[in-house]
Amino acid sequence: MIDRYKYDRRKQQVGVVRLAGEDMNLRMVDHGLAWHYKQYADEQEPSERDAYSAAENAARDARRGLWSDPAPVPPWEWRRR
Repeated sequence: MIDRYKYDRRKQQVGVVRLAGEDMNLRMVDHGLAWHYKQYADEQEPSERDAYSAAENAARDARRGLWSDPAPVPPWEWRRR
């Protein structure tokens, strides 16, 4: 299930993917498979924002997933190129 927040300027859905009630977006960030997009963090509830930030920091510190790369390129920078 997707808890949609909105549509972005590209008309793509923005929301949280849930499986059996678990936040899969957060799980991906925790496993180093996604970034916490801080540009839109102010749209999150404070507790959700804190959880995503902590998950990204933990993944970075453990060098999991994309953080195993010494110079990972954020998707918003990759798109600009």
